[in-house]
Amino acid sequence: MQLTIEKLVYGGDGLARLPADEHGPGKAVFVPFVLEGERTEASLHEQKRSFARGTAQRILQASPQRVEPHCPYFQRCGGCHYQHANYEHQLEIKAAILKENLRRIAKLELETKITIHPSPPWNYRNRSRLQVRTVPEFALGYYKFGSRELLPVENCPVSSPLINRAIAAFWQMGREGNVADGINEIEFFSNADDSQVLIEASCQPGTASTPIREWGDTLRGALSEMTGIVVHRAGSNAAGAADPKQVAASGAREIVYQTKHASYRVSAGAFFQVNRHLINELVEIVTEGDMGHSALDLYAGVGLFSTVLSRRFPQVIAVESSQTSHADLVHNSPANVKAVRATAADFLRSPGGNLRPDLVVVDPPRSGLGESVVQSLVGLGAHRMTYISCDPATVSRDLAGLLSAGYRIEQVHLVDLFPQTYHLETVFHLAR
Repeated sequence: MQLTIEKLVYGGDGLARLPADEHGPGKAVFVPFVLEGERTEASLHEQKRSFARGTAQRILQASPQRVEPHCPYFQRCGGCHYQHANYEHQLEIKAAILKENLRRIAKLELETKITIHPSPPWNYRNRSRLQVRTVPEFALGYYKFGSRELLPVENCPVSSPLINRAIAAFWQMGREGNVADGINEIEFFSNADDSQVLIEASCQPGTASTPIREWGDTLRGALSEMTGIVVHRAGSNAAGAADPKQVAASGAREIVYQTKHASYRVSAGAFFQVNRHLINELVEIVTEGDMGHSALDLYAGVGLFSTVLSRRFPQVIAVESSQTSHADLVHNSPANVKAVRATAADFLRSPGGNLRPDLVVVDPPRSGLGESVVQSLVGLGAHRMTYISCDPATVSRDLAGLLSAGYRIEQVHLVDLFPQTYHLETVFHLAR
């Protein structure tokens, strides 16, 4: 059938509609790898009561924004979603999706200008995680689009040059039979100037630690830029587990990440922003301009923001729940930063959560803050709040609660940490 794409929606799909019938207007059809206004010849592969999913078999009328994808794995690999659009148009898509989510979920017609911060569109990732298969033959790659089946990948244009060299070295070892049995995932994390890489791998339950450790020593010899490798047991970081269980390690277990503003110890398993080109800019967007007596940094990670906030606020409280990230937070924090290990919800319910900060910074995971944390934050009475989000739906939901409590949006920034993908990072500066 022929479909016309109305718009793109969060998740990477284009939205079209089936023809209306006696039951009412045509239901929505979601089609990946298309652009707004395009006319496609499509087939449906999934039918639900309220929507369908399709595949574009042929583009009958292409958008003027369509370009040739840069990566040979595009559309087969599940990592990227927008390589068929020129980069300027990718930014327009993301801004439109942000506005649409605010309109639909928060009932907010955004009047504040969105300041867009572009990234170099390629080789931007400082951290890349790939799947490993050792039997019946070696393969390294990502999951195929829409599946859990491995797609062998020998280079990744969105990953840093050093990470691509590490991928090539790993392939060479795999072809020579020098990858330990039981390894099922590997993550490469490069430092700020792309001169060193830390490797974190996972292995199947029951894998012996001695051969894993010996393999780690061999891997360090094969890649001179590698500072160390940490191997943990797959599944040991499931819900309820504070941190994955370490099986073996060789060399360093952390990397030093030097930014324009500070130096950070980042251990294997700790969270850190993945776009090596925009970290400095993101920190400046979040921290510049605000001053006062005290600041509260929730979901603080290794202290990316709290370390810099400490130069503008005599007292900073940084709250982080992960044991690994909290240990780095303690190490990275100046004397006037108090590092607290707790979830944001638990901290705000505790007596220590009764402070009256001048500024609150929140950088929650994709799930957002949630109603209880929003209500607790409203109760703090901070005059200013900065919300960093990686999901337009959950930030829209949380903003609805904050705006109804008297906060107003002063600035909106779209920081494109994830070019070629549907993911978008936003920073909202709120005041009341």
